[in-house]
Amino acid sequence: MTASRKPCLWTASLVLALGACQQQTPPTEPNSPIEAQTTADTSAQPARSTDAPTPMAETATATPAAAVDPAAFVGKVWRVKEASAVEPGTTYAFLADGTLVIDSPNGTPLYGQWTFADGALTLVEEGLSYPADILKLDAGAFHLRSHNPGGAVDIQLVPAPDVALPTRK
Repeated sequence: MTASRKPCLWTASLVLALGACQQQTPPTEPNSPIEAQTTADTSAQPARSTDAPTPMAETATATPAAAVDPAAFVGKVWRVKEASAVEPGTTYAFLADGTLVIDSPNGTPLYGQWTFADGALTLVEEGLSYPADILKLDAGAFHLRSHNPGGAVDIQLVPAPDVALPTRK
């Protein structure tokens, strides 16, 4: 082969190779109508989750900060009725000086702190701060969602009038 023909062969090979890389359109059958797919316009509808709600999450919406009065939960002992990661029967006491006392039925009391500032509740356990949403608060129920590093923990508390208010450590 001569030197002048090599660039032509190389160019022809490149054109053939690139042509083989193009996306092929599927052949249509002769005389078959092509149906256009249509989908419903759902842009005006609210988004829906396909996840099944957990029983505790069904009614879990945060209480507006302005509606929360710390006096409703401070100076009382609350018992865990149901929780996603806390043993039922564990008690929580929010002392007026900002001390948080958590006492499980099978352990020793844990002393931490709590703060309520600008409508936001923060729990401090073993030196770690966790923001907490107050989902429900009335005379018979105190429902919290603590945002721990491992994920949110829902805690449903009820009054524990049979337990004495602990003292500061």
